[in-house]
Amino acid sequence: MKPASIFSIPRELSGPDRRHRRHMLARLGLAWLVMMQVMMFAFPGYLRDGYVDAETVDMLDTAIIVMNWCSLALTLPLLLYCAWPIWRGFVGGNPQDAHQQSMNWPVGLGIVVAFVPSALATVRHSGEVYFESIAMFVAFVLTARYLALAATQSAGDALDQHFNQEFSLLADKADRIGLYFVSVQIALSIVSALVWYWYIDPAHALSVLVALFVMSCPCAMAMAVPSAQAAARAIILGSPELSQHALVTLSAQTVRVARRALYGSFLWHLLMIPLAMIGLVQPWLAAITMLVSSLAVALYVWRFYKNNASCDPVRTAAVAINSSSA
Repeated sequence: MKPASIFSIPRELSGPDRRHRRHMLARLGLAWLVMMQVMMFAFPGYLRDGYVDAETVDMLDTAIIVMNWCSLALTLPLLLYCAWPIWRGFVGGNPQDAHQQSMNWPVGLGIVVAFVPSALATVRHSGEVYFESIAMFVAFVLTARYLALAATQSAGDALDQHFNQEFSLLADKADRIGLYFVSVQIALSIVSALVWYWYIDPAHALSVLVALFVMSCPCAMAMAVPSAQAAARAIILGSPELSQHALVTLSAQTVRVARRALYGSFLWHLLMIPLAMIGLVQPWLAAITMLVSSLAVALYVWRFYKNNASCDPVRTAAVAINSSSA
């Protein structure tokens, strides 16, 4: 039997769940297209500081004004359509979102904090804009959420008889960690921005605030448990002859992988927060670090799946037992 893909669409998936997945994929694709275009529009702003002659600077200033308006025009549908699940979860009206408390609040606040000053700067033709950071943030958040959605749907009910209790406890722990992390991170974001505004550099305070809000989204932590579940389901479907002993061993392995992914992504956030607080992480770089952590979780779980799916089930179980006892 051909092993199932870790993110394959289950045949038993209901019609509403399939539509939800298609809509999520459509929002994700549009968000990436807008992100790439807005980053191109932001290019003149990156060049301005490299010129000193007045004529070139005036030409770039005119181009920046035009590009900012184009970026604003593209960012609006990004926020109204692509980010719609975020806004629904922000007000607590999205029953399909399992991470409303721990994820949507920092995401929504980060978008608002970055968009409002950017729109005002565009209208006034002066000041910093963060449209490219907003577009990257939304695109990367949706990427992480699509991976988590695919993993959750792929996990299905095939693991209930072996894994349900352990993963239920681990998922509750992940939600608690995410909620505590976000609460502390929001407080640190506000305090850091105030310190920058009052004592260091008022012009850089908003950038620090936006970067810390972006980094407060625990997307990778939210992916850890469902991704590990999806990998285990794919292994079981690809090796239906697994013995009860091998299933117990696989269960222990899967829980261990989920914990490592959860705590590893949490540690990554802790390492990046001080850098953002001292102003070394720009909002666009904060969005990239968030994507990197999410992709690292996906890659780690994928390697776990490949290592188990490509081996003989009996040999895999023996290796797992030896590794767990070492």
